[in-house]
Amino acid sequence: MKRSLDGLDEGELLRRVARGDRRAFDALYRRTSPWLTARLRRRCADEDVVAEVLQETYLAVWRSAGSQAQSSTSGSAVGWLWTIAAHRLIDAFRHRARRERIPSVRTFEAVAPAAEDEALAGGMDANLERALHELPAELRQVLRSMVLDGLTARETALLLGMPEGTVKTRARRARIALREALS
Repeated sequence: MKRSLDGLDEGELLRRVARGDRRAFDALYRRTSPWLTARLRRRCADEDVVAEVLQETYLAVWRSAGSQAQSSTSGSAVGWLWTIAAHRLIDAFRHRARRERIPSVRTFEAVAPAAEDEALAGGMDANLERALHELPAELRQVLRSMVLDGLTARETALLLGMPEGTVKTRARRARIALREALS
């Protein structure tokens, strides 16, 4: 008789995937793919790209679960999954840009983390969460891409289909609004 994997959290499922457990992989996929698909669709309207990114993400999970599995909690496993998907989505946009002969997006390493990055790294307190929810949707969308997903202004512009200057303006407005709300 097979034991149910329904009671296991994503971190435990990932540890089992790292040991080659196909049932755990299937359970992880069933549990996380609807959420991941929805999150990808919010950033990309092309269903073919979303499907391709989803497939590449879970292939990467199967191949490299061992590198993440030992330190995974439920939240970190889901975060790791989203990080893979976000990078695959940016790769898909870069590929599309090359195909269309648009210059590719260059990324730069940040010298020091921004204040909101540090706050989010420590977890959101109630005040920050409230301030984020009070931001207009267009500002939240830019912050989500740049801060939570770690994208540059150029990548965010490409992802959201808007000029880079608009992204920078919205990011600045969002940071000012957050600072005011938290002071």
